Amino acid sequence: MGHSSTPLALTLGDPAGIGPDVTLLAFAARSHEAIPPFVLIGDETVLAERAKMLGLSIPIAKISALADAHRVFPDALPVLPTVLSGAVTAGRPNAETMAAVTRSIETAVALVQGGEARAVITNPVSKSTLYQAGFEFPGHTEYLAALAAGDGPAPHPVMMLVAGPFKVVPTTIHIPLKDVERTLTRDLLHETIKITDRDLRRFFGYARPRLAVSGLNPHAGEAGSLGREEIDTIEPVIAAARAEGLDVSGPFPADTLFHEAARERYDAAICMYHDQALVPFKTLAFEEGVNVTLGLPFIRTSPDHGTAFDIAGTGRANPRSLIEALRLASAMSETAADEA
Repeated sequence: MGHSSTPLALTLGDPAGIGPDVTLLAFAARSHEAIPPFVLIGDETVLAERAKMLGLSIPIAKISALADAHRVFPDALPVLPTVLSGAVTAGRPNAETMAAVTRSIETAVALVQGGEARAVITNPVSKSTLYQAGFEFPGHTEYLAALAAGDGPAPHPVMMLVAGPFKVVPTTIHIPLKDVERTLTRDLLHETIKITDRDLRRFFGYARPRLAVSGLNPHAGEAGSLGREEIDTIEPVIAAARAEGLDVSGPFPADTLFHEAARERYDAAICMYHDQALVPFKTLAFEEGVNVTLGLPFIRTSPDHGTAFDIAGTGRANPRSLIEALRLASAMSETAADEA
């Protein structure tokens, strides 16, 4: 199967959330904009029932192999079936459905690793519902890293948020703010910078990405008077990365790193903790933002929003972030193929 005809693998996500809504709406959008062919790995009855709730007339086609997707996609939404147990009600999460949610992710990864799909795109999940079902990973990203590892060491996943040319990377991610200072080590920051540089070259076509690194403290520590993390941790890592030939600058005060003129001076901003990266990103690109996981041996993107149980089945869900996640995954796979 040629690369251009290889579909994208879209996971089910939490079926009680807006995953089914945005999947249907993204497929419907192909009538007026370019949507790369994708296959949903999930339950066709959930999609059919949600389409009825939303008043959408969308043909849904069960397929037995991904090779059928390219032929089916112009006329019907292809679904590779995953057995789902437990009742699905829009807006009401149910831990009994989580086995199908994790199986959908496992299947998507296996299909990409086997060359049958180009990339994994994940619909949003609810961590609390997964935890109720006995899920043992902090989140999607860590689970994907474990699946990628197989029996070997797990790769180091790096979270990047993308909206066109605007890209941000939090070095520490889903941890309490009080734990950031001790978690933020030289090794962690150095690895994050190296993976970001490598994958911006590999998947985005940059010859030499410009990386701007934020400080941790207000005013990037004010020469040590507002904290020493910049002096003791961040500056030595920047110096080491520059010595390796990477285009890395900083540390910069985070409060002046995101205005329009500042963003033109870098290709990605490396931030020290979750909200330092995501607050400015979601302020500037809430609807169209895409979550990308760097550092994996395959491409993974995701809409930059949650399950939004409160609007599931109401028709108020916006598919833009999923559409952009599908498009970005497709573009990344094409760039990687060209670079290979």
